[in-house]
Amino acid sequence: MDLATEFQQRVMAKRPELIALTQDLIRIPTLNPPGENYRDICEYLSKRLACSGFETELIRAFDTPGDCEKYPRWNVIARREGARPGQCVHFNSHIDVVEIGKDWTFDPFGGELKDGKIYGRGACDMKGGLATSIIAVEAFLEVWPDFDGAIEISGTADEETGGFGGVAYLAEQGYFSPERVQHVIIPEPLNKDRVCLGHRGVFWAEIETYGRIAHGSMPFLGDCAVRHMGAVMAEMETSLFPALAQKRTEMPVVPEGAKQSTMNINSLHGGQAEPADDFTGLPSPVVPDRAKMIIDRRFLVEENIEDVESEIRAVLEKVKSERPDFGYDMREIHRVIPTMTDRNAPVVTTVSKAIETVLGKPAQYVVSPGTYDQKHIDRIGRMKNCIAYGPGILDLAHQPDEYIEVSDMLDSAKVMGLALAELLMGPSPQN
Repeated sequence: MDLATEFQQRVMAKRPELIALTQDLIRIPTLNPPGENYRDICEYLSKRLACSGFETELIRAFDTPGDCEKYPRWNVIARREGARPGQCVHFNSHIDVVEIGKDWTFDPFGGELKDGKIYGRGACDMKGGLATSIIAVEAFLEVWPDFDGAIEISGTADEETGGFGGVAYLAEQGYFSPERVQHVIIPEPLNKDRVCLGHRGVFWAEIETYGRIAHGSMPFLGDCAVRHMGAVMAEMETSLFPALAQKRTEMPVVPEGAKQSTMNINSLHGGQAEPADDFTGLPSPVVPDRAKMIIDRRFLVEENIEDVESEIRAVLEKVKSERPDFGYDMREIHRVIPTMTDRNAPVVTTVSKAIETVLGKPAQYVVSPGTYDQKHIDRIGRMKNCIAYGPGILDLAHQPDEYIEVSDMLDSAKVMGLALAELLMGPSPQN
């Protein structure tokens, strides 16, 4: 039996360990916001990986968004050196999960196993991927203990809210520099037969319109900011949204609808603040003098970020030219430049080859509609040889009754381990 076959058998034998590890991770409720139990899960991972000979480091991202004494932004990085110098392969997973939401029929933090699926918040996005990478590495070490180079595994904070207390902070500290790390695999849930090369760009902004307060019975004495915002939305419907639908990309973005430019109105508020849930009175009759909208514009690699911003501002200026007393402000909240790793990059070709070996079919190449932590590894860390590859179905992320299939995790673990062997020891690590 060659070592590659032995490795795949070792992975299958670790099925009970993989299930238990995934369940343990789900049962640590790392909700973000606000950022709960980060230290707990980092300590759990540190102890687990230390048992496999990893040197571990817990790193707090001081003074990053959300970091405070109640909710400190903790990260863990584990590194194991090989028998000889060589390149480093890093598996990076985020430890945070989004809010629970409604309509669950399973305990969101129970990690229940049913019909070959593990249920819970974060099962798919992405504690299942984190567990898969750990099992893949542990099986690899049993088969190839005398490897070249180094292996790193990290659990990082805040990916769901931008990653600034996680990968961005670590990249700024040099943990993802090309001198330290040469290959990065992020086990995001993008299906086990897909290599994700990157993601679209982001422009978030807050738009505020202004009016003049007055008594609601005499609105002619005031100026309604909500009506001004309505005019902005009408112009967006008339000119901006149709224009965005015409912008198409050569990026292999999935799903199909994301191959065009898109914009979402995240939130809209005007007038009086929402009352507390226990308030039983009536609102006061007031003409609103302010209205706010948060927009989420996703753009393509073919677009320029300055043009993206200019298109939004052009809508506002057109409304201003047509409406007396119209006043507005636009404040940028967040921007991310699109990123896409070359298909011929070593980590891409190696993982693709492993997918074909394990699954018996060619890998698909995709780009994510939303961003993930590759943006920080690319822009801050200057590390271009990075992909997302992991088990799970992207559409299940953030949904009620989120789950991951054990069989998908086992297949992905085989892919990760075979890719790891080739990246560290060359194209024929069977002997």
